[in-house]
Amino acid sequence: MNRGLILKFENLVQLRGACWQLRTLSYRKVYRAQWKPVQSSAHPVSSLLLYPQFWQKDKLISVALSQHRHLATKEEAKKKKKKIPLTKGEVEIRQKMTVEELARAMGKDIDHIYEALLYTDLDLHSLEPYSILHEDIIKLVVKKSGMKYKSAKLKEEKERENTDAVKRQVVDYPAVLTPRPPVVTILGHVDHGKTTLLDSLRKTQVASMEAGGITQHIGAFLVHLPSGEKITFLDTPGHAAFSAMRARGTHVTDIVILVVAAEDGVMEQTIESIQHAKNAGVPLILAINKCDKPEADPERVKKELLAHDVVCEEFGGDVQAVNISALKGENLMVLAEATVALAEMLELKADSTGLVEGTVIESRKDKGKGPVTTAIIQRGTLRKGCVLVAGKTWAKVRFMFDENGKAVDAASPGIPVEIMGWKEVPSAGDEILEVESEQRAHEVVAWRTYVEQQERMKRDVEVIEAKQKEHRMEYEKKQQKLAHLTWRQRKAVLYKANKHLMFSKPRERTEVDKNVLSVIVKGDVDGSVEAILNILDSYDADDECKLDIIHFGMGDISETDISLAESFNGVVFGFSVKANESIKQLAAKKGIKIKLHSIIYKLIEDLKDELNSRLPPSVVENTIGEASVLNIFSVTVGKNKIPVAGCRVQKGLLDKKMSFKLLRNGDVIWKGSLSSLKHHKDDVQVIKTGMDCGLSLDKHVEFNIGDEIICYEEKEVQQTTSWDPGF
Repeated sequence: MNRGLILKFENLVQLRGACWQLRTLSYRKVYRAQWKPVQSSAHPVSSLLLYPQFWQKDKLISVALSQHRHLATKEEAKKKKKKIPLTKGEVEIRQKMTVEELARAMGKDIDHIYEALLYTDLDLHSLEPYSILHEDIIKLVVKKSGMKYKSAKLKEEKERENTDAVKRQVVDYPAVLTPRPPVVTILGHVDHGKTTLLDSLRKTQVASMEAGGITQHIGAFLVHLPSGEKITFLDTPGHAAFSAMRARGTHVTDIVILVVAAEDGVMEQTIESIQHAKNAGVPLILAINKCDKPEADPERVKKELLAHDVVCEEFGGDVQAVNISALKGENLMVLAEATVALAEMLELKADSTGLVEGTVIESRKDKGKGPVTTAIIQRGTLRKGCVLVAGKTWAKVRFMFDENGKAVDAASPGIPVEIMGWKEVPSAGDEILEVESEQRAHEVVAWRTYVEQQERMKRDVEVIEAKQKEHRMEYEKKQQKLAHLTWRQRKAVLYKANKHLMFSKPRERTEVDKNVLSVIVKGDVDGSVEAILNILDSYDADDECKLDIIHFGMGDISETDISLAESFNGVVFGFSVKANESIKQLAAKKGIKIKLHSIIYKLIEDLKDELNSRLPPSVVENTIGEASVLNIFSVTVGKNKIPVAGCRVQKGLLDKKMSFKLLRNGDVIWKGSLSSLKHHKDDVQVIKTGMDCGLSLDKHVEFNIGDEIICYEEKEVQQTTSWDPGF
């Protein structure tokens, strides 16, 4: 009896040892493992040495009784020799750490980490000592261990020396400063005659060459007056889309000529132009155009402008007002003299020596010339061979041209000039600075690129931290919901929640979302692209159809644009650019749409049509007839009683082929088709207004006296986008 009990006891101890080994294996998967015996005080050997025959009979059982076994690697043996650093309740953590690194940082063994990870939704069976844990899990493990954490400091990068180019100090020596032509910006509402005014001043046909008679981008011109004076004019677009260009024009100008049509008065872009001039602190001259028309009312214009703090001289203000007719050339010299007089009062002078400073008015990529900019020089004298920096690009000036395309050797302050030699196209509005050498230009560009990267990284870190905080809050809410469950129950709940993901197969090809319009925008100049992008930024109908701008740039449509459009199932929009025959053939072969326009509002209308085509059609119910239920009875068909409604058609007609619905107190009770429609005892297809009929439905529905039967047909109607670009 005693021997039987001892045998059973031995078997139980052996089973316990095996279970302990399995538990160890499940928490520690270590390759190239070796067994190491360790003396255990929990199961002393002395209790079994009383029976040496069992020790001799089965050595494996006795070892299991006397000793525990655990897995150990060579690496673990080395670590045991080293003393684990004791942490004083604070752990230095990083965004990503392995299980092993976290254990070392906390001064704990790996088993402790595994036990703490039981409180998370991680799959412990897939974890290895070298598995990477993310920051939210690391923080949770440290908290569960009763410790605090602090973020590890990154190695501080040596502060980089600022090598940016800056403007020279302003000098006010009369001997150095020389008179310069005034820079005059012409502002006003679209189609109020700004380009026609410049056309008359320059005696050229600029207006007739504009697409649709609308200025599409900014232009800089030097006008020579009969008196010998020179004035640099900036002709800015008046269209609503080009607000940024008008603002840029006022920041490089000395005087603003506000053109207002005498018959239209103050309009939306007129008010905006006044605001731009005020923001830039630039004086105004009022030019009331189209005074030759019979409906012209210049006095009304002056009074309307009083509401916007533009007070003319005759009302006691300081704004000169000139009535003109740009088309017939009336009073243009009076306007020019008023401009020159105001310029003399401003005493416009500049330093024409030293390093050049200027502003990019417009930039584009020319097929023959490469990157080209229109610029106004503000200090110094620009010559061939000068090394310039603008934004994150630089140039060694190869050629310079005036507004008529004639090559010039030098450009002094106040003179507009077209510059060739840029490595990349700078952005309109960028500051131009001359530097000593090409090496210095490289240093400046490198510094500006570095600063932009640092700013971008800072923004990215802020976004990442916000996302991490959001995910951490979601995780904590999830944990709170499962807090009352045991870890086994939590595992079961998480398994059920994620079961559908385990059996889902990755799609071989991503389906194209029909509710996304991917567009590529190409323009002739930087300002035009900027204007289009500003309009697209106002898009606010993502819930209907997502608008995705995958690429934008300057120049003609290229093969790269077509390949990109093919990848994203997109549409290529070109503004004042071309697509040669080979590109058109390639696009047609790949099924890519190319939309070319020279007027901006037509481009936006075309884009809206593309958005509309991406929207699913809406189903509209067109009512054909209405009938009211006057009586209710039932008909026996076989063993079934079918409810029948006695109706009278009040409006239109009832057609059995159409769809029907049953209304009760304004609520729809049923929708479907009729199973029968009878007039007296005859089956009919149509019942007209005023006639009585009996009808039954394709579904068993009880009628009430007073119910309404509506006969209707469904039509699909194309939806239109709710986005309003503002014009």
